[in-house]
Amino acid sequence: MSYSGDGRLPVIYVRGFAGGPSGIDSAVGDPFYGFNEGSVQVRVDGADRPAFHQFESPLLRLMGDHGYELLVHGNQAAYLADQAPGSVPAASIWVHRFYDEFAPLLTKDPNAFSIERAAQSLLDLVLLVRRQTGAPRVFLVAHSMGGLVVRSMLQQAIPDSPELGGSLDAADKLVDRVFTYATPHGGIEFAVGFGLLEKLRDATGLQGADIFGPARMKQYLTPTTVPVPAGDFDATTMPEAGFPHERLFCLVGTDSDDYDVAKGLSAKAVGARSDGLVQIDNAYVRGTPRAFVHRSHSGRYGIVNSEEGYQNLRRFLFGDLEVAATLTGLDLPGEPDDDTVWQLETALSIRGLPVVLHEQSTAHLCPVQIERPATTDTPSTPLPLVRTYLSSSATRPTDATSGAPVATMRHVLRLRLLSLRKRGGLLSFVDHLEQTEDWSDVLVVDIGADAAGAPATWGVWNSALPTAIRDWAPDPARDVPLADEEPEPAHWQVRIPVPQGARDLLGADAAVTLDVRPRATLDRA
Repeated sequence: MSYSGDGRLPVIYVRGFAGGPSGIDSAVGDPFYGFNEGSVQVRVDGADRPAFHQFESPLLRLMGDHGYELLVHGNQAAYLADQAPGSVPAASIWVHRFYDEFAPLLTKDPNAFSIERAAQSLLDLVLLVRRQTGAPRVFLVAHSMGGLVVRSMLQQAIPDSPELGGSLDAADKLVDRVFTYATPHGGIEFAVGFGLLEKLRDATGLQGADIFGPARMKQYLTPTTVPVPAGDFDATTMPEAGFPHERLFCLVGTDSDDYDVAKGLSAKAVGARSDGLVQIDNAYVRGTPRAFVHRSHSGRYGIVNSEEGYQNLRRFLFGDLEVAATLTGLDLPGEPDDDTVWQLETALSIRGLPVVLHEQSTAHLCPVQIERPATTDTPSTPLPLVRTYLSSSATRPTDATSGAPVATMRHVLRLRLLSLRKRGGLLSFVDHLEQTEDWSDVLVVDIGADAAGAPATWGVWNSALPTAIRDWAPDPARDVPLADEEPEPAHWQVRIPVPQGARDLLGADAAVTLDVRPRATLDRA
């Protein structure tokens, strides 16, 4: 067997929607279906000019950062088929070229595109890659419609296969983790037309775009031979008994301005609260981890060819620790049913990265709406606020002065709370101060070793630091690490109370609670 057990499983990329025959021909003309495209620009908030940053592409970065191999040899399918089982390196990258059989350029008398057929051919590729590499499972990475192809495989093709067990949870044995970039998990809707555009699209199937409507989505996301729970169909949900939700990550784009397809008409039709094609509310699966980045659906500032996207991808695929941050003990002034609207902005930065890993803000039309009490899991009311992943074996950045690795891994969580008032159901600006927060601070979290060399974590608010964040470092001999409040051995939890001066506003018990858990490994049952 070629699999070494080091956590590097085969990666299969699944591209997005190409449109009609001419678009499909254009897609198949690219050897890697677009996943080899990089960028040299980063959008910087508050500035009209982009900053230079050379991003090679997610495909090349996996090769450089994690030692993956790209084994095309003129025809990856033929190469795979000719190899002996277990002889192909597991740390390898493959592209699901599902459009080839539908392309006039490559196929005589091609059939009309079918997402069910694309899902079945993906399953065939997954089985082939597993057999030839000896890997127990694969990683799936998908952009846009590609995520729906993946879900159709997980929710229909695999459960409908009697050879694979004929059950909703059979996908667990084939697929380890799924990462989706800007996938319309809830379909594509428009902010204009009062629903008429959706009806026209779904009735005519123009360029095959009816696959983003609820009727077609129900067809390819529902198994035909396995019973599913009764109830109204909701494309943003997956069966609880199916593929584990914690192993699907949804990366959501929030930049509609930079999506220039059809000279910007698409972005105008979908609305500002989107990535230019997929509305924020439709870009996730309920109950799954997710992150928000200020990137458009595709193009020069696209989400796939971005450093933000790649950094979230590598942490989700290879991280062995899950870190969740939740604002707990919140007790805001007023009654839960009064006319005050509370919004929280969040942003997560990690030392050594040139980009923000996650960001929800009013400027990007996606602040966290504070529910009292919190009852739902939506993009506007996430539970928890931020979720990210760490690798305990990752190389730490070096100190700019000494050149030596820094002593701790540092994460910074920016929080900013704003309030609005309503009168008669409308926002009131009588006593309003635009973009003026009621509270803001920065939580600095360091992970390293204490004076005895044991793993330790420190948390401090920026408002309590006597110097710039970059110039402060915890002293293991002086600064007391955070105390673990969770007795469960495999679960570490700490509370960092908000600063004393903020407790009258946020509540006496208000705190950021950090949960750290080891992630399930390949030897799970």
